[in-house]
Amino acid sequence: MPDHSHTFGGGASASVLSPIVLIVLLAAVVLIWALPRRYIVVPFLFAIFLTPGGQQLYIGGVHWFAARLLILAGLIRLAVLRSKLRSSIFAKGLNSADKAFLYCMLCEAVCVSVRYAQVQAVINQVGFLIDSVGAYVILRCLIRSRNDIYTVIKCLAILGLILGLCMIREQLLLHNIFGELGGVQLVPDVREGKIRSQAVFQHALTAGTFAASLVPLFALLWRCGRGRVIAAIGFVGCTIMTITSQSSTPLLAYVAGVFAICMWPLRRRMKEIRIGLVFAVLGLAMIMKAPVWFVIAHIDLTGGSSGYHRAELIDQFVRHFPDWWLLGASNPDNWGFDMWDTQNEFVNIGETGGLLALILFIAMITRCFSRLGKARKRAAGRGIDGWFAWLLGAALFAHIVGFFGVNYFDQSKIGWFALLAMIAVTPITNPALSKKTVRVTERHPLVAAGA
Repeated sequence: MPDHSHTFGGGASASVLSPIVLIVLLAAVVLIWALPRRYIVVPFLFAIFLTPGGQQLYIGGVHWFAARLLILAGLIRLAVLRSKLRSSIFAKGLNSADKAFLYCMLCEAVCVSVRYAQVQAVINQVGFLIDSVGAYVILRCLIRSRNDIYTVIKCLAILGLILGLCMIREQLLLHNIFGELGGVQLVPDVREGKIRSQAVFQHALTAGTFAASLVPLFALLWRCGRGRVIAAIGFVGCTIMTITSQSSTPLLAYVAGVFAICMWPLRRRMKEIRIGLVFAVLGLAMIMKAPVWFVIAHIDLTGGSSGYHRAELIDQFVRHFPDWWLLGASNPDNWGFDMWDTQNEFVNIGETGGLLALILFIAMITRCFSRLGKARKRAAGRGIDGWFAWLLGAALFAHIVGFFGVNYFDQSKIGWFALLAMIAVTPITNPALSKKTVRVTERHPLVAAGA
């Protein structure tokens, strides 16, 4: 094995870039720079989700991942479009959820840089900010209307079918076709005799959870009548991805999304339901011998789940609060066996950016739910508008359930950013985006530039 100690966080010490990936990357960059504004998101998403995350150029001690190069190309195109604007490139400006997200990412980067006090750590976090903030800014600027939301969902539906078929192939042949390109495993993991397909993703967990969180979005596409065939294709593909990942977390996220959709008849009783859930958790805490989060340890939907690890991870996170609250944790692997494997998004945020980052992350989620709740109430009597808000909320709920068993460290985070952008810009979420405003927006310089 090569010595990776010279680079912060390890990683490859040489370029890993397939000629096929290089061609796809160059084609995507050309399309991103040449296509009208409303179509830029199409090559961006397809290139991101059909390129293995490990594909990279290693130059000057810095890893230039294929996705990172695409993000930089997208930011350059946005900068060109921004020069033609007289106002913010964000639709209706930054909102509270946007600010919470940006501050959370910045907090993580600062804490890691200060905690390690190394030049390599700073370089690493600059890359992290490009990947996270850069990708979010691109999606937030390109998704500006309902039509943009429908376009993104249709792209994800087609990608879901493609990746689902590839994951079936892994089940049949024990061979990952994306592994031939490099950057992901050629042979998928096998646990308790079950093949855990992962396709282009870095792990089966992220592959399955990404797919499961998309199901409510396909229901939205179906309910709004904006491409029912594509919605059905996406549903089939992502169901296949969820099942073939052979992991409990994706299955739980899938069930959570479907359950949230089915709660529509009780939409006017959500306050009572939330209060009931709080009392249920308090009741469990009173009767359980172990902390209430050890309920997770009893969840095993595939016969090989590590529910106890997830529960123990939360337990050690709580017990070692003094170790991480200020600047995050440098050595969480010392907390116990396998505690380095932070497969919980909330724990991962806290260990990386400290208590402030965790608070900002939770604040972002609550602001998104609050905006959708208000939008659903304003849409009373307008069925499609109400469903629009509700189904976005169902997708958000599926992500939250998934966060208790996985953290997004590969392309899966692009799906999360896309959902946040949809919630931020959907017309029914922002009361300022009335029909009159939409007509004015159609003459907006950014839209005109992409016409």
